[in-house]
Amino acid sequence: MKYQSSVTSLSWIPSEAIQGGTRLPFDVGMAHYDQAPPDRVDDLDALRREDRFRFANRLSASIQVNASGEITAASYTGGGMIGSTTVKLGPVSKVFEAVALPDIKVKPVYGDGWVRFTQTAGGRTGMPAPRRVRRAPFIQWQAPLAWTTLTLTMYTDGRSSGALVGASRFPRHWVYDGDGQLSAKSGLIDFNDWYRKSFGKQTPWGHQDSDAFVTTVETALERNLSHKLMAGAAKPRIKKVKPGTVLVAQGEQSSDVFLILDGVLRVEVDGTRLAEYGPGALLGERAHLEGGTRTSTLVAVTDCRVASVPAESLDREALTELSSGHRREDSNAD
Repeated sequence: MKYQSSVTSLSWIPSEAIQGGTRLPFDVGMAHYDQAPPDRVDDLDALRREDRFRFANRLSASIQVNASGEITAASYTGGGMIGSTTVKLGPVSKVFEAVALPDIKVKPVYGDGWVRFTQTAGGRTGMPAPRRVRRAPFIQWQAPLAWTTLTLTMYTDGRSSGALVGASRFPRHWVYDGDGQLSAKSGLIDFNDWYRKSFGKQTPWGHQDSDAFVTTVETALERNLSHKLMAGAAKPRIKKVKPGTVLVAQGEQSSDVFLILDGVLRVEVDGTRLAEYGPGALLGERAHLEGGTRTSTLVAVTDCRVASVPAESLDREALTELSSGHRREDSNAD
């Protein structure tokens, strides 16, 4: 019996992901942020033609299982797919073809009834990025490297599971399962760290990967509410918080709703850690629904950027539905 499966990552630049002076090309329209990729990917080539991602990593593989349930063959298919960068200056535009690095495909690892594939793909934009860096030679001309490292574990009964196990700290990386459904997201962007460090030995091609901080995918309801929070009549307040910072404390009187733009927040009740949430998650609605008193504490696990608006500016029925989902998630947390 032959089984096939895949896991795919799409990497893209969300709005406001770049801070400081390097924002200038984006602010004046020379470069552009990206529209968020879709929740489902059926045609990767079509998304590439539409310029919907900066690069993709598709780890596809197949295994052959004999009548005794033993894996007799295992092979890779698929690989990296990289786009281009269009720079505009008034009516003039120039396309810089991106530079793909060779895919790194690790020899399959066999276990009891399973085999695991590991693949790294990525590259850099063809547009120069002259900058100071933090180690010799202290000046770099070429753009820093971006990448993802994926694993795909396939079982003799036909099951499979994919994971993002390594990634550059920029841009954002979304992961799709074998059915093309969005299944996970990288939880943290650090443009400055990436811009100054991601070259040479501090990349997988120099034999050093970066662990990926992965979070679960928010619900369709959260995406809808997030859009209303950012584009509604009430202008959101954007706040940066450091790891360990308490955003709100249990028992406080306040009722703002928070949208995580970047990073990871932890929910605690009576000092017990219940759950962690990443970019796209909407939190804090229960205070508004239950009399204005905070029912939990929100603590930054990583550096975070958080947007907030008064809960009254959002639909109460939708917030009630959101709260029901959070109760189920928190009750199932370790």
